[in-house]
Amino acid sequence: MAGGASEALFSQPLLLLGGAVVAAPLFRKLGLGTVLGYLAAGVVIGPVLHLISGSGDILAVAELGVVLLLFVIGLELKPSRLWTMRRDIFGLGTTQVVLTGLILTAIASSSGLLEWRGALVAGFGLALSSTAFALQLLGDYGDLNSAYGQRSFSILLFQDLAIVPLLAMVSVLGGQTGETDQSALLQVGIAVSAVVGMILAGRYLLTPLFQVIGRTGAREVMIAAALFVVLGSAYLMQLAGLSMAMGAFLAGVMLAESSYRHELEADIEPFRGLLLALFFMAVGLSLDIQVIADNILLIAIAVPVLVIVKAVILYAICRIAGSAHQAAVKVAVLLPQGGEFGFVLFTTAVAAGVLNDGQSSLLISIVTLSMAVTPLTAAIGQRVVAPTAHEVMDEDFEGAGSDVLMVGFSRFGQIAAQILLAKGRDVTIIDDSPDRVRQAATFGFRIYYGDGTRLDVLRAAGIERAKIVAICTHKKEITDRVVDLIRSEYPDMRLYVRSYDRVHSLELRARDVDYEIRETFESGLLFGRRTLEGLGVSEDEAFEISEDIRRRDEERLRLQAQEGILAGRDLIHRRPVNPEPLIKPKQGTGTVTEIKANELT
Repeated sequence: MAGGASEALFSQPLLLLGGAVVAAPLFRKLGLGTVLGYLAAGVVIGPVLHLISGSGDILAVAELGVVLLLFVIGLELKPSRLWTMRRDIFGLGTTQVVLTGLILTAIASSSGLLEWRGALVAGFGLALSSTAFALQLLGDYGDLNSAYGQRSFSILLFQDLAIVPLLAMVSVLGGQTGETDQSALLQVGIAVSAVVGMILAGRYLLTPLFQVIGRTGAREVMIAAALFVVLGSAYLMQLAGLSMAMGAFLAGVMLAESSYRHELEADIEPFRGLLLALFFMAVGLSLDIQVIADNILLIAIAVPVLVIVKAVILYAICRIAGSAHQAAVKVAVLLPQGGEFGFVLFTTAVAAGVLNDGQSSLLISIVTLSMAVTPLTAAIGQRVVAPTAHEVMDEDFEGAGSDVLMVGFSRFGQIAAQILLAKGRDVTIIDDSPDRVRQAATFGFRIYYGDGTRLDVLRAAGIERAKIVAICTHKKEITDRVVDLIRSEYPDMRLYVRSYDRVHSLELRARDVDYEIRETFESGLLFGRRTLEGLGVSEDEAFEISEDIRRRDEERLRLQAQEGILAGRDLIHRRPVNPEPLIKPKQGTGTVTEIKANELT
């Protein structure tokens, strides 16, 4: 191996990894996000210090990060869920691309810098947003499953589809008229056939493939198969004229209902994160400082104009489509940048003679700088938009309906759900906290947003198919409302309920729930038992004492239900099965230290 090639093979990855290790934590600490950190690291390593020259090969490899990102997102979207998003994809997406493209075309043409053909390519190229930047930021904020996150993703998905007609448009504008119409129709036909073929292959081939591989028990083969499917799908879509990311996304959607979904996501995740970081650094490496210096005034005007125009259009169409003000603002500040597909479109336009090299470099610089300001605009948007007292997410109960319907997913519910899931039982979980819904999604839990005190939500979540309703809400008044609602509408439903304290337990028993437990009772018993063991008491003896306390507590609850809260006080002080008292007499007095009844729960 040649010395220079060998040195570059090791030095460039080391520089990129070192830049990522330094920049990402620093920018996150400053509250600017890791994306801007990766971008800044690329700018410093390339255009500023010239430690790495030429980013073409690095960017080509790094684009696999976007491919893997779209595959992971596809795994989270079942085909039925994707179908419900069709109006946003083709309605909002089409409106955004066409409206933004025409307005930016008019601005570019009126500036006098581009003739009408170049202005048309520039306008529609700049209308596309960056899938990688937007989705990474949504992931950082935990908002991918929010209403505005899903709407943003729908727009991005249509933009990926739009690259095919836009590339055909470049061919037409380039004067390739002989067979242009026929070739454009052929290209569209190939693209549609590729999508249909991908769907059929995913439905009938991918799951059996992973079943066969899964039986081998070789984890490395499963990882290799996952990468093969993702990269193979991406490559086939690229051959058909679509984006590689689109192929990976379709592969993920086809595997969204597979039992191997979580394993595939875990296998892909490390590669996705590393390659996506490399992509952002490669964008920074590609920044042409000389072009920016030569056109500093023009770029200083163009970038804010691009961001403002796209943000205003995005806000307007989201509001017209029914988004709340806060959600529309978040979409507007998330998608105002140019996108990586702009690089492809402008490069193709140069080859077709529609743009020259200088114009292409200028447009690419505008796109790159607009990407650089996106993390800042998104962060400002997150801070400026005042959160509502109770944020609202879309209520989507696709796939809901299990033997157990769990209402509330606080700490208590999370532990209880793990027990059920470990046994392989399906659990439908609903919670009315958008933050908790998003947070649970990051740990692999699929929970539905909904208010358990509403009868329509309970029905949509499948209460009529449930065998047990587990009410794990952490507020006593909410728990009571859910219990009363279910008891009135479904009197025969079995209710397992988390209670707040002893008084609440008695109230729940009066409502005829099938099982209730105080949230701290079992943990308190275990804690006391372990403390006794720490004092030298044997495990068996400590266990007998805790079981005696449990029996006496249950007996006391029965008495209190019949005679009132003060009944059974003698049960608190009765000596346990242990021959020695739990509380030793005070020295020299022979009397037992008194324990107040109201200190016991």
